[in-house]
Amino acid sequence: MPSRQKWPEQGGVLLQLLLLVSFCVSEELVCRHMGDPENSQLSKGGDIILGGVFSFHSSWKDRQDTYTRKPLGFQFSQSMRFAIEEINNSTDLLPGMSLGYKMYDTCSSIAKSVKVALALANDDVVSATEAPCNRLAQVQAIVGETSSSPCLAIATVIGPFHIPQISPFATCACLSDKTKYPSFLRTIPSDYYQSRALAQLVKHFGWTWVGAIRSNNDYGNNGMAIFTETAQQLGICLEYSVSFFRTDPPNKIQKIMEIIKLSTSKVIVAFLSSLDMDVLIYKLSLHNLSGYQWVGSEAWVFDSHNAEKDHQHILDGTIGLSIPKVHVSGMREFIIDVKPLTLLGNETITEFWETLFNCKFNQSNSSAENLTKCSGDEDLSGLQHSFTDMSLMPIFNDVYKGVYAVAHALHNILGCNKTCNLKVTLDPFTHIKKIHFKTKEGEEVYFNENGDPPAKYEIINWQPTGNGVVSYNLYNHTPTVPVSVCSEKCPPGTRKVLQKGKPVCCYDCLRCAEGEISNTTDSITCVRCQPEFWSNERRDACVKKEAEFLSFEEIMGALLTAASLFGTCMTAVVAFIFFRYRKTPIVRANNSELSFLLLFSLTLCFLCSLTFIGRPSEWSCMLRHTAFGITFVLCISCVLGKTMVVLMAFRASLPGSNVMKWFGPTQQRLSVLAFTLIQVVICILWLTISPPFPFKNLKEIKDKIILECALGSTVGFWAVLGYIGLLASFCFILAFLARKLPDNFNEAKFITFSMLIFCAVWITFIPAYVSSPGKFSVAVEIFAILASSFGLLICIFIPKCYIILLKPEKNTKNTYINSIY
Repeated sequence: MPSRQKWPEQGGVLLQLLLLVSFCVSEELVCRHMGDPENSQLSKGGDIILGGVFSFHSSWKDRQDTYTRKPLGFQFSQSMRFAIEEINNSTDLLPGMSLGYKMYDTCSSIAKSVKVALALANDDVVSATEAPCNRLAQVQAIVGETSSSPCLAIATVIGPFHIPQISPFATCACLSDKTKYPSFLRTIPSDYYQSRALAQLVKHFGWTWVGAIRSNNDYGNNGMAIFTETAQQLGICLEYSVSFFRTDPPNKIQKIMEIIKLSTSKVIVAFLSSLDMDVLIYKLSLHNLSGYQWVGSEAWVFDSHNAEKDHQHILDGTIGLSIPKVHVSGMREFIIDVKPLTLLGNETITEFWETLFNCKFNQSNSSAENLTKCSGDEDLSGLQHSFTDMSLMPIFNDVYKGVYAVAHALHNILGCNKTCNLKVTLDPFTHIKKIHFKTKEGEEVYFNENGDPPAKYEIINWQPTGNGVVSYNLYNHTPTVPVSVCSEKCPPGTRKVLQKGKPVCCYDCLRCAEGEISNTTDSITCVRCQPEFWSNERRDACVKKEAEFLSFEEIMGALLTAASLFGTCMTAVVAFIFFRYRKTPIVRANNSELSFLLLFSLTLCFLCSLTFIGRPSEWSCMLRHTAFGITFVLCISCVLGKTMVVLMAFRASLPGSNVMKWFGPTQQRLSVLAFTLIQVVICILWLTISPPFPFKNLKEIKDKIILECALGSTVGFWAVLGYIGLLASFCFILAFLARKLPDNFNEAKFITFSMLIFCAVWITFIPAYVSSPGKFSVAVEIFAILASSFGLLICIFIPKCYIILLKPEKNTKNTYINSIY
């Protein structure tokens, strides 16, 4: 590393003088090693040197390791050595050249990682002379580290040197930021994809209420942040999200245990490193926190060591993502073949070998342990140890691919064909991002613009086997899927209403209002039915509204029909009686012709009420109102004619009166015809301009369709009624004036009563008609027609029938003459 002397401030002149002397002695900077040199664990010379940065130990302060966990540093280093040896023995890649390596132990320390990375970037050998600081870096690329946080530190430090760093196991998505880490690449997918895939996996099983635990480092914090963002987009809520590190104080981890105990979610997403998961498994076992569904990231889910430590089966059923399994021919045999390394006399290798076989190379008298002497020829093939377990072969393959990526970049730079041009300036940084090749197993290797490989994962599932050991298998089927929701799904017919102050996954199910439905589960809104439809009882489907109209089949319609037919029959009976006794004085004295015409019109009035019953149609709507208007005018015209006859007959009986010649039978017929024609003209104009028509009333009753006849022109309707009312009023006035005339056969008083009933009925009809809903308005109109018709029939004709049938002695000519005089 270049270094400049730091001079104390001695004043301006003295400082300038010293600087002048310094630059005069030497114009170029010199390199001096400062601090203790770093010793590599494994090294080998070659034309081009590659650096390896791995954790051979789990602690920097105490370089003793029991190797109860997999000694990944050795396995990674062996994977790198395997790739280099394979390349050096190849005639196709870098022919005539040899790759060397320097591998350093980071002791799982970020500070140590930075230190060894700088050692690789610079000549870490103490020399007696000072050399100029313009030489190239000592390594052309660095493979490692295997954790995100150390990689972030290394990438920050060596980035300005443009030395490619290829990590086989650092997955933090933050490392894809090329503005901060331009020279970083990796052969394992970024957590950008894994975190989203985990969220999709949780969504697939319908878990919307989950807890989250993460490692309190770059890997855990960044991975969980992406998961949380994606989960929120998918409608997944986190009941809690806590972080910890394996070195945290016990009370902090205890607090996490309490949070899990008090939670209602049954699914826990763990974005943890394998070492952190070790600590968590131990704590979970102490608290017997079983019964949870664990969803894990690849850092611990694919590590069989974690499954083996779960003696109480806390993590049974765990699912998660793993790097796809792979086989690299010859790698396993090379990794476990460490005998040649023992000849190097390296302290770390010696320590590893002694721990592996529980022996000592150099026995000391002071040693209290009674251990056998290591020969260096111990056989690893039959040893059952985590070192011989190749379950992490996908990661070893990532180391293997990283070395080959550098070799292919160098091959392209040096223009290698049968030989390589060693005089070319090496710059693997710009070329390694462009490589695209296939390994001997057929796997494609390339990087995207962020230095990441394509994302490929396998879903795995932990299931216990018969002997109590957890089987580490590919996920295919889970017999029972646990439920983890804050609120149960809202069934069709309801909608979700968020609970105040709680996440969106916590809600109440509110039944849809009348006329609205929801036909899907967990609907957030209810949809209003189309106007002609209404919601069913379950509020999950729109059904066609029941059509309501006054029909002949229902009780009210049947009663009104019976009343109409009864009135018709009664009118026919009266007509028969009048016809039978048509020559009697009482019939002849009251204008028998108008009486028969009145009975005919009353028959039509009774029958026209039937047109108001039944499903409205275009013809029935036009017929019912016009028939009603014309028949009633005909009826009132006849009554009016009879009233005028009474008045005229009384005046004609006075001496010298000649009035009857102006109101004879012809004039009576013409008056009835004239009055009726006026109503006919009104009806024709109504039907021509805006006739009544069938109409579906959707607003009157919300769950039914009222089939009714719209009036068309309201002016026409009220003109018809108004004309009837006008004639009825005029008739009532005339009858009232003639009610006390001295005539036994004077029917004016009966007409007065009939008109009084008629007017009373139709005056009360108006507010009743307007306020009656649906078919009841039709029933009110029919009732008014029948009531007024019965009033006319009974008041005018029943008294005469009584005399004809029961008092025949009064039905004589002498009685009629005596009534006048």
